[in-house]
Amino acid sequence: MVKIFIGYDPRETVAYYVMCHSIITRASEPVSITPLSLDNLGKLMTRERNPLQSTDFSFSRFLTPFLCDFEGWSIFMDCDMLVLDDIAKLWALRDERYAVQVVKHEHQPKESVKFLNAPQTPYQKKNWSSVILFNNAKCKALNPDYVNSASGLELHQFKWLGDDSLIGEIPHRWNHLVDYDSKSNDVSNAHFTLGGPYFNEFTDCEYSREWFEERDRMLHADQRQK
Repeated sequence: MVKIFIGYDPRETVAYYVMCHSIITRASEPVSITPLSLDNLGKLMTRERNPLQSTDFSFSRFLTPFLCDFEGWSIFMDCDMLVLDDIAKLWALRDERYAVQVVKHEHQPKESVKFLNAPQTPYQKKNWSSVILFNNAKCKALNPDYVNSASGLELHQFKWLGDDSLIGEIPHRWNHLVDYDSKSNDVSNAHFTLGGPYFNEFTDCEYSREWFEERDRMLHADQRQK
């Protein structure tokens, strides 16, 4: 079973469901998908919203290992993505040498705002935490008390590991930054980090056609009698 947790923000509800569809329809193995919605996390997520926080799941993502009882492996992904490949291929990259595995972007955004006027904050290891393969047993520092009290940089820069050698790397195609990264024919996951085609100002962004096609397939209902 491929265990997937996806960040959920009510402002991007359609993005969440289209992403789920893109995963399910391409997966060659059973998947379980859990939305990380603040409404469902109750007392586990108590920290006040940070003015620099652009989504509801900026910090809740780090509860993923705890929600797995620090056992086995899990995948966290932002919801503003479109999976174009079999998620089992990402799952197959698990490496016991590491606590987490990520795409190690060198992302230095030039703009100061992104979707819905959310602040764009530059920092080292930016977007590394948008797709994470968690080796849950090696992430026991991420208990609710720590996740609710640690700074954003401590969390997103993986300082809780204490050793960057525990951060493994996965191929870039699993976190392609739309309209930042160079165009490629080898993209397994398109990440609309600036804003997805479900927002009016981004309807013509890279991979918008693929996103609308995925949405239309998701909305299809077969009316034929069986």
